[in-house]
Amino acid sequence: MVSATKNQLVSRTKIDVLIPAIEKDLRTLPFVIDGVKKNVKHPIGEIIIVAPNSKKIKNLCMRKGCRFVNENSVLPITKKNINYRTNRWNRSGWLFQQLLKLSGDSLCSQKFYLVIDADTVLIRPHVFRQNQKTVFYYRNWSHAEYFKTYKKLLGKKRAARSSFVTHYMLFEKSKVSALKRAIESKHKTSWYTAIIRSIDKSKQITFSEFETYGNFLCSTYPGQFILKKALNKALSRNVTKISKLNVKKLSKKYRSISLHARKWYFKKSVSIKGRRSNTKKQ
Repeated sequence: MVSATKNQLVSRTKIDVLIPAIEKDLRTLPFVIDGVKKNVKHPIGEIIIVAPNSKKIKNLCMRKGCRFVNENSVLPITKKNINYRTNRWNRSGWLFQQLLKLSGDSLCSQKFYLVIDADTVLIRPHVFRQNQKTVFYYRNWSHAEYFKTYKKLLGKKRAARSSFVTHYMLFEKSKVSALKRAIESKHKTSWYTAIIRSIDKSKQITFSEFETYGNFLCSTYPGQFILKKALNKALSRNVTKISKLNVKKLSKKYRSISLHARKWYFKKSVSIKGRRSNTKKQ
């Protein structure tokens, strides 16, 4: 149920929050957690930080009231089991974090869990359930390789004409489980093994948990979610960019800011064009 308080929407749906992180995220992670606490207008069960066995991250979890989960305890595999690298780059950890996000159905106790990247700060109030539908935020560009992998995994073309890659997303545990079952049924192996085998390991950008889950929902459960413009602003990875003054100014135009260190990520992006989906955009 959603109610209005002081002209703001507030949901009674209790959710957990899942944030995969590594030590280099410690500069931004405190701001991410604070942004969640301030701007997620749901009762929050737990904020769960999934990370390597790091004393620094554990100390942050204690200070911020978060639950720490060792990333190596989540799946039968670890980052070491993923060989996704060349002589110039290593993307094994990047892919492993996406598998961790899709493991929220076993880590979280609430029916819904919000995943947010450890470099993305919410700067406006957010409600993720409205009129018994999930609210997804969208943008108009993505990477073609995401959809090639999606087709390999599920045997379907993308169903949405927008991109779900906006650095945070509300997942419903039962639908995450349904996605995994669909992948395992097609590939006759575990869902995470199927994902690892389906990517093109010669390329740096090959799989998106957000595109995969969003397009699966769009094709399998049409009409059950609402789309809103992401209004995300990418900034350099500099915490001075998120002073109170800057956030107040940025929030007039944007819903969130991402302090990316990955300049390569924006290369070779493509505009999203295609068939319409049964979703409402706002």
